[in-house]
Amino acid sequence: MSDVLLDIDGPVAALRLNRPDKRNALTDSMVDELLARLDEVAASEALVLIVTGEGRGFCAGFDLSLAAEASDDAGFWMTRQEKYASVVTRLRAIPQPTIAAVNGAAAGAGLGLALACDTRIGATGCRFTSAFIRVGMSSCDIGVSWLLPRVLGTTRAFEMMLTGRMVEAEEAERIGLVLRLTEPEALLPEARALAGTIAGNGRMGTWMTKRGMWANLETGSLQAAIELENRTQILMRGTGSLERRAAERGFLKKD
Repeated sequence: MSDVLLDIDGPVAALRLNRPDKRNALTDSMVDELLARLDEVAASEALVLIVTGEGRGFCAGFDLSLAAEASDDAGFWMTRQEKYASVVTRLRAIPQPTIAAVNGAAAGAGLGLALACDTRIGATGCRFTSAFIRVGMSSCDIGVSWLLPRVLGTTRAFEMMLTGRMVEAEEAERIGLVLRLTEPEALLPEARALAGTIAGNGRMGTWMTKRGMWANLETGSLQAAIELENRTQILMRGTGSLERRAAERGFLKKD
């Protein structure tokens, strides 16, 4: 069976990491498969993507058993590092908003995978750690040093990354690492309900909102952000007009 499962049900796609016996730790072939599945989602009619893990773990990060089998050549490791990191930029680049349904531990690269999603819902057993600093590496890995401070602020992000400690579910909710917590059996229904609400706002509007948010996280000033927003709104007036007009009519009827 595949290590990455993809189901598309109407407007909602669900991608599941499928190495439950290894807490969904990532291998090279699994990353290749994950990238291919993300390409499938991007080209599909789905409006929202949910990312989750099978079994009791979300993603335990890089499968450390692979380290002993690999070359010490720096070029080999840089190529591998860049491929793993490309999962984060690919999640950001697909047009569909993404929801991480964090069902267990998200460690190391698993933390990066969760952070790369646009928002996160956690089961009561979810846990988060930067992990790599505990095994002699840096916590700056696959985008975590950029993403985590934007979720938590620099003070909390530095503490989490420098200690490598485990952040348990209740703390994760309190500090905003997850949007909210649910019981494990309610996690996917909760994620699907949120996905359905997002999908109800239409393809073009959700895509432009996702792109605008990510772009403005990198912009240098408020004025630059407003310039992008202004152009996005005018673009929306002239494209996807049937979808937009139907949404306007529906909103006015509710009013």
